[in-house]
Amino acid sequence: MSEKQWYVAKNGQSFGPMSEDELRQAFAGGTYALSDHVFCEGLPGWVPASSRPEFSGSGSVAPPPPPSGAQKADEIDYEIFGHEMQFVEIELDPGESVVAEAGGMMYMGQGVQMNTIFGDGSGQQGSFMDKLVGAGKRMLTGESLFMTVFTHQGSGKSHVAFASPYPGKIIPMQLSEHGGKIVCQKDAFLCAAKGVAIGIAFQKKIGVGLFGGEGFIMQKLEGDGMAFVHAGGTIVERELGPGEVLRVDTGCIVALEQHVGYDIEMVGGVKSAIFGGEGFFFAKLTGPGKVWLQSLPFSRLAGRIWRAAPQAGGKDKGEGSVLGQLGGIGGFFDGN
Repeated sequence: MSEKQWYVAKNGQSFGPMSEDELRQAFAGGTYALSDHVFCEGLPGWVPASSRPEFSGSGSVAPPPPPSGAQKADEIDYEIFGHEMQFVEIELDPGESVVAEAGGMMYMGQGVQMNTIFGDGSGQQGSFMDKLVGAGKRMLTGESLFMTVFTHQGSGKSHVAFASPYPGKIIPMQLSEHGGKIVCQKDAFLCAAKGVAIGIAFQKKIGVGLFGGEGFIMQKLEGDGMAFVHAGGTIVERELGPGEVLRVDTGCIVALEQHVGYDIEMVGGVKSAIFGGEGFFFAKLTGPGKVWLQSLPFSRLAGRIWRAAPQAGGKDKGEGSVLGQLGGIGGFFDGN
């Protein structure tokens, strides 16, 4: 019997220490699931139990099944180019496919065929109703009924590239390294290997739905393949320990692992809420698990642009030019 002392995290709390055999029995009895995170001395951090051979390979508990209608995702290679305005180039072997939001493609090489499909492409071998359900889930997240699949039908290797829609970073995520599931804001998804299921994640608490900025519904990426999400500004990755709390602006959340607790708290004090400039509510994230944050949410960028636009009452400050300093002369010439 191993002398290691194990800890397991569930619902924002950690339990232990316990021996390997005790924890194995707890998995077998259903006390914990293989999707829960575990830790012991020598590990770099908390990891899903399913990723540890001590538990997933024992045969006492089967790994969690893939999402309904999903298939094993294609294995793809990729390279990300650029800094502020990035794009990702996917390398496809013959027969491999990548699925993306409509309008995200930048270029594609010889032999790559483009096909528009219902839903997310994870269960295209199913019935028409399966495809219709997948498309309906996308409608609930505010996305189109259709997605685009790019398949390499030629010989050798070919490439297809997808560009970010606004300044920021593209985040590659190997879903099998994150428990097979990532929850992200509904407009963050860029593209993924075919076989990754793109669905919806309902927020269980009504406070999150009413005041969380993203409503009741966020996007859910499930499977064992590679997915790419996009976020604005600089990206911050934080690994939260069991029970560790991080309070952030709701718009700054990009994605989080499935075991991270997500709740909404009101800004302390009416005066702070009204005059603090940060809104009435912020998100409370509770570990264990990894979260991805963005420094420039698109809603914040769009709001600043709209407030500066002439149709919203904004005015050109002239940025130090002579016309700007003379107050209105420049506006006279451009029709304002």
